[in-house]
Amino acid sequence: LSWAPRPGVPPDTAAALLASGPDGEMLWLDVTHRPGQAPWVQLMGRYLLPPCKQRWHTCAAFLPQEGLLVCGDRRGSLLLFSCNSSSECAAKSTSIVNGGSDPVVEDSSNELEPSCLLHKEALPLESPLSVLFGLHGKTGVTSVTIHGGYIYSTGRDGVYRQLRLQDQQLEVLQKHRPCKGLQWIEELRFTSDGDLLVLGFHADNFVVWSTRIGENIHCIPCGGGHRSWSYCSSPLAEMFAFIKSGDVMLYHCEPEPCEQQVLLASLHGREITCVRRLGAVEVPGHATFNVFVTGSEDTTACVLVLSENSRAAVPLARISDHISSVRTLAFATGPGDEGFGDEGLSALLFTAGGRAQIECYRLLCTGDTASESTVACQVIHVASHRLDKHWEQKKNRHKLIKMDPETRYMSLSVVPGTSTKQLPRPWKFLAAACSDGSVRIFGLLEAARKLVLVAESFYHQRCVLKVEAFLHTWAGGERHLLCSAATDGSIAFWDITGAITDAVDALHQAEGEMQPLGECCCLAVLLLPLTKVSVAFLTEPVYPALDAPLVTIMAHSCGVNSLHIRETPEGRYLVASGSDDGSIHVCLLEVALGRGEAIAGTCLQVLERVSRPCAHAAHVTGIRVLQPGLLLSASVDQRLTLWNQRPGELVPLSTTFFHVPDLAELDCWEVEAGGELWYYCVLCGQGLEMLCGTASSKPPPQEAPQ
Repeated sequence: LSWAPRPGVPPDTAAALLASGPDGEMLWLDVTHRPGQAPWVQLMGRYLLPPCKQRWHTCAAFLPQEGLLVCGDRRGSLLLFSCNSSSECAAKSTSIVNGGSDPVVEDSSNELEPSCLLHKEALPLESPLSVLFGLHGKTGVTSVTIHGGYIYSTGRDGVYRQLRLQDQQLEVLQKHRPCKGLQWIEELRFTSDGDLLVLGFHADNFVVWSTRIGENIHCIPCGGGHRSWSYCSSPLAEMFAFIKSGDVMLYHCEPEPCEQQVLLASLHGREITCVRRLGAVEVPGHATFNVFVTGSEDTTACVLVLSENSRAAVPLARISDHISSVRTLAFATGPGDEGFGDEGLSALLFTAGGRAQIECYRLLCTGDTASESTVACQVIHVASHRLDKHWEQKKNRHKLIKMDPETRYMSLSVVPGTSTKQLPRPWKFLAAACSDGSVRIFGLLEAARKLVLVAESFYHQRCVLKVEAFLHTWAGGERHLLCSAATDGSIAFWDITGAITDAVDALHQAEGEMQPLGECCCLAVLLLPLTKVSVAFLTEPVYPALDAPLVTIMAHSCGVNSLHIRETPEGRYLVASGSDDGSIHVCLLEVALGRGEAIAGTCLQVLERVSRPCAHAAHVTGIRVLQPGLLLSASVDQRLTLWNQRPGELVPLSTTFFHVPDLAELDCWEVEAGGELWYYCVLCGQGLEMLCGTASSKPPPQEAPQ
């Protein structure tokens, strides 16, 4: 049994009672309270739950104005039913049973009128319109909440999910994990000040978790999870009631004055490892808002806005799908992905890091003057990928040795120009630098929500720190090129056009459905008497290998921590890199095609190389080519230096000290204002800082650039 409030009806006068019975049949009973008389009960609908071992519902909620019912069951599934047809049939059956007169209700026996259930066959037994089977695992769904046009569900799997209704189908937008150890989530409550409270049981305590401040605001010792409980909060007191060993227990607590005040709220619980600017949102009557995404060692990514006027960073959304640290992120924007003005911003976000995990989201940012941040952000989960996903599906895996379980993605880069129009649906490619010494290429089919590995190479034989993809176009076609840097200071340049073409052919053969290109080497297990340890290594998927690099240069004496590529007006490419030894290296590349047709091999020529040893006193973790001849570098020594590239040398123009310790990454963009070009940069590490200023390739006589 469960109660659900009816939309538009005061809860003290009427409510819906949902009852699950044999064979998965769920009844919707409309109960109306009448002062001085027995309640009036009317059967409104009959619904059929999907087959499972424990076939009953656990919670339900009505969608206002849609005439739909959402309920969760003991198997962890979310179900969507139609209410309009049930209400019409209920009205007809009631008039038929009562002979057109008002229904007769017993006066004081509190028993249901026999006609209410004896003639239930007059109502059709409806099947669900949409089923998300086992969405919250096998432990069941605990609550369903409707707020702001979205559906929120909770379960005992430690997460709560946000969903929306699309063409009478339930669609999961994203999932959230409130805090570590909170596995039994019971309910969500939205406060008037915009906070979301997560109610649940953590170990032997009942906790109230605030998503705004990211910590417990109440912790009540009660002995553990209780199925019958109630919580009430008011400015005067906090009350929690529960049943324990047949006794009704009441916990009452008066609010205590807060002895601490937060001067500046943190964006993450640990250091920020990566930052990228999505774009700017124009809001009428307000200044321009810059939208950023940050990743952290606390396993979360945060979408935030930063205004130049307020100089405050306001989080818009938080992503908590990663099971380990978020090391890198990348955006994919195209002609149909990004809009400005009233339409806002739209882009694909890729996040990656520890445990070889990649997550993909669709971000939609628009102006919203009603919100505190003046910008609203919708995050939709698109796809995910883990290298060891097949390992979790193995039987008797405890007898085998897992192959490199600690692989991390160090860097991501979206391959430009791969949204092919000749396929039924557009798709994109993603390059990843991996700690196991490989460079991997992934393909994303957003419409099918599939992200698969299509090619890889272990050329470097050591940890790959950075990757950067770029597109070379000419009158006869285009070539997809990739640059990768490793811990030995080497930088390799690849032509991945062949891998892209092979993936396109595979998609055509699969009729638009993306399939993994790896094959399993299980045949060797049948032919050779191998040990169990060998089986674990031979049953790993084997993916197509990338061709050998076009050219490899030794740019540094140790690891390359920063890498950036910019095309010159002449069609050449400036490749700038920074290293652990504090040095900066810049080389000028030219792409030359083989003689004959466009399909001939690609050749890279290094026209010029410039190196600046000891450019910084510590690791160079951020570098950007602002324009040909102008370079910006940032280091752990907390210096931001502007360089002028001249033939055979790098000349410092100016140095600015910033306040972020342990710098992890740098991102730059340019804005034209008042006929002058301004450069903006954002730095992350043990904090976040944004700087802006003008730059010139010629040093001023006295005063340095701002």
